[in-house]
Amino acid sequence: MHQSGYGSLLAAGLLAAAACAALPPDAAAAERTIADSSGRQVRIADTSRLVAIGGDITETLYALGAADRIVAVDSTSQFPPEALATKKNVGYMRALSTEGVLSIAASLIIASARSGPPEVVEALKSTPVPYFEIGDDLDPAGIARKVRLIAEIVELRTAGEQLAARIEHDFAALAELRSAIAKPVRALFVLNVANGRATVGGAGTGAAAILDLAGAVNAAAAVTGFKPISDEAMVELAPDCIVTMRRTGTDHDTGQLMAMRGLAATPAGAAGRIIAMDGLYLLGFGPRTPSAALDLMRALYPDLPSRRVEIRR
Repeated sequence: MHQSGYGSLLAAGLLAAAACAALPPDAAAAERTIADSSGRQVRIADTSRLVAIGGDITETLYALGAADRIVAVDSTSQFPPEALATKKNVGYMRALSTEGVLSIAASLIIASARSGPPEVVEALKSTPVPYFEIGDDLDPAGIARKVRLIAEIVELRTAGEQLAARIEHDFAALAELRSAIAKPVRALFVLNVANGRATVGGAGTGAAAILDLAGAVNAAAAVTGFKPISDEAMVELAPDCIVTMRRTGTDHDTGQLMAMRGLAATPAGAAGRIIAMDGLYLLGFGPRTPSAALDLMRALYPDLPSRRVEIRR
């Protein structure tokens, strides 16, 4: 599944983000205390050297025009591509090291609440370098709120309001198109296949959230979190379509999925309906989420009546 077609309608939003990038801070930097997503009060005095941990955080900072302040990112920060290509890499967000992060000599760490391990996060919070935690918001209101919070941290409030308003507009346009779906598809999100068992995304996961935004019924709604399931369970879930992640430009999991006996006995297997999309794009829950949900919707519903819906990149 390419990020084109209806997804390309979001190109106008990229121009808006570029305009935001030219905006200066709304006010001179001053020491402030802001509550992070956990409610912890964080004192911020200098945002000139940022460590961004979490692909959605990095993507948002770039969209706000704060790329020149980022000195390091984590390995999930794969968009835009220049983030990992030009910034120092502190490693995978859930396997951080205290020394690795502190060696950057940052003035502020902005990190996803999913960062870890817990003992490293606690150690980083106890250092003189401010550590600001951003919640893992998966709903439209939460994503816009996250953008505004990050903009407040880096004092780019005007750019933040413009970006958040664009995201809210895009989600409203997506909801309009979703209302035209008469019969929702039963979709099953497969995270990976190992030892002949598929790990699927149940309730409370980003997978469930993106399926909902795309107008699909989560076939694994009775499952909580990401769980491996047997062939028998796959048959019982009876998905009409499988959604999975495309990794490093290939669909290497597709062959493993089609080889599963359980999948072959489902409507999805019989029809060969497997949709593979870039993992960060699909589950990043940053500024591109309306675009990702629209691309997934169009793949799920290729015969959905055409309707003029403007979603901007």
